Amino acid sequence: MLLAYRENPSFCAVGQRVGVHHQTVQRCVERALGYGPLAAIEDRPRPGKEPVITPEAKAWLVSLACDKAKEHGYPHELWTTRLLARHAREHGPTVGHECLAKLVQGTVCKILGQEEIKPHKVRYYLERRDAEFEQKMAEVLCVYREVQVLKRAAAKSRKAIKRVAIVSYDEKPGIQAIATTAPDLPPKPGVHATFARDYEYKRHGTLSLLAGIDLLTGKVHALVRDRHRSREFIEFLKRLDAAYPAGTAIKLILDNHSAHISRETRAWLDARPPGRFEFTFTPKHGSWLNLIEGFFSKFARSVLRHIRVTSKHELKERIMAGIDDVNRHPVIHTWSYKLAEVA
Repeated sequence: MLLAYRENPSFCAVGQRVGVHHQTVQRCVERALGYGPLAAIEDRPRPGKEPVITPEAKAWLVSLACDKAKEHGYPHELWTTRLLARHAREHGPTVGHECLAKLVQGTVCKILGQEEIKPHKVRYYLERRDAEFEQKMAEVLCVYREVQVLKRAAAKSRKAIKRVAIVSYDEKPGIQAIATTAPDLPPKPGVHATFARDYEYKRHGTLSLLAGIDLLTGKVHALVRDRHRSREFIEFLKRLDAAYPAGTAIKLILDNHSAHISRETRAWLDARPPGRFEFTFTPKHGSWLNLIEGFFSKFARSVLRHIRVTSKHELKERIMAGIDDVNRHPVIHTWSYKLAEVA
């Protein structure tokens, strides 16, 4: 093609037929002849005004972006690129950066993009506020290690293993009983791919799910009530007490909710035979160490997602039906994170 164009410039008619100007074709061909075909597809340096934003000005702008907008007298919590550009135009020259006097939003975006800074966004984290976090985490992991040992022992021997039940427990409050105000419309092939639902809805209140999963069998013990106070927690403990033989030690992994350590709860536990119940508490802001959280997440995505009911009673029945469905095919949950580090 290059030789053909050199020998016959009318070859540019091909370019014109596909909407490319003759001069553009000629420029690409000349560039390819001079620098090679790969260089022909790249932009060459062009005459023009050199960038005027100095490295010092860029560093000042980036440092400014790392502050909060409210720290500079604005009602905004965080910067927007438009607000940051305006602030730089107004205050940059006064601190010795005259090159920022005409700074535009697009240039701000380019500078921040080069430094991989997004001052308009927030990524959340959870600070460890428990001074004994590592120790308490080790205690929880030791319980998971015991689960692992018991599973291996049960797999190797048909004889009776140590009579112990290990239950991961927590509450899921605020499950909303929401009713539709108009019937849902079903999908129609080729017309509507999804269910259609009226935006309006009616609230009937909320329920709390109190649940514990047996880490050895996968069975879920559950209770649905309006609230999750000490009396509801004790009711759940009574269900566990009735579910296991009298000589079985029941170990619970649970968080530091006030109902778990209240006077009522302690009084009920003191009336039970010694060694019947044993609690292992997760550290503060360490509920992610509790395996039941994974079950709650899956249950919310599979059963509670988009659920609509006519009353709280119906919601309770459907939650318990979902628990029964899980127990028909129980899944034994396994914890692995940092388990090898536990002696």
